[in-house]
Amino acid sequence: MTLSSSLSVLADAASDGRAGARENARIADVRALVALELSEVEAIVARHIGEGVVPATDSARHLFESGGKRVRPLALLLACACFGAIDARARDLAAAAELVHMATLLHDDVIDDGDERRGRPTSRRIWGNAVSVLAGDLLLVEALRLGCRAHAETWSELVATLGRLVDGEVVQLRGRHSVSLAEATYFEILRGKTASLFEWSLRAGAREGGAGRAAIDALGRFGEHLGMAFQLVDDVLDYESQHSGKTMFADLLEGKVTLPLIWASHACSLEDLVSRVRAGDETAAAALAEQVRASGACGRVRDLALSETAAALRELDLVPDCRPREVLRDVAAGLAARLG
Repeated sequence: MTLSSSLSVLADAASDGRAGARENARIADVRALVALELSEVEAIVARHIGEGVVPATDSARHLFESGGKRVRPLALLLACACFGAIDARARDLAAAAELVHMATLLHDDVIDDGDERRGRPTSRRIWGNAVSVLAGDLLLVEALRLGCRAHAETWSELVATLGRLVDGEVVQLRGRHSVSLAEATYFEILRGKTASLFEWSLRAGAREGGAGRAAIDALGRFGEHLGMAFQLVDDVLDYESQHSGKTMFADLLEGKVTLPLIWASHACSLEDLVSRVRAGDETAAAALAEQVRASGACGRVRDLALSETAAALRELDLVPDCRPREVLRDVAAGLAARLG
């Protein structure tokens, strides 16, 4: 696995010509700044995957070796580096963040009957649902083992974050029975399933680096806004890709509703199309995706994603001026650049 997979939030913008000399220099800056630490985090994750028993370890390792952005551990390490040296405990916490994220992916694939992730068959397709659930549980146990060695506040916040992740998943699961087009439900899921782990990662890193309360809170808010922007960007790109109809078909069958669809439903009645998609009508899925695009909802969600990014960047004003802070700034800006 190469470090480039960990930096894809920035590198994607560079690869398609949207990044100039400054952005390309920042990518090199990340490599120089945290390359060794990220490599050590990867080793910690691999070691803790091996703490379990076969075949759960095989299932978890399959997902781990599929790659990933590693945005959460990267952000945690950078938050720590804003205030102090990245020590062994910070690397452990970064590994814990990735272990939790991987656990949620294994569980999500079981809940969603997912067949492919990161271009490979999901673990559940190879080892079955039971093994994949237990593999996710294994990763959560190892994350807790790492997290309990940290500051008491970091540990208690990790447990609270796991609760928010579960609550978000349960709320989303209700959509299997009755799809909700309520905006409040969407944001409840978004904050629970996506933003909460970003928030914890930034708070944990800042605290480990020796930050004061105000800076810890600011970086936590940065993480929350970053997580919100991260998902909102994905929601928009789902509709702007050539496979958006298929994506909508799969999402609705899994009870997942994204903000472009919710906002489009305010402008025109989409209940009939939603019902037909839920019944398995792929033609209706393509028609629904086109209706959402035509409504202008994607543009509004794009604006909200940019607003969340701007809010995240404002929180960095309470962080000392340093290279890690500027890299965090560019990680957030890199997310927005995907909308360019």
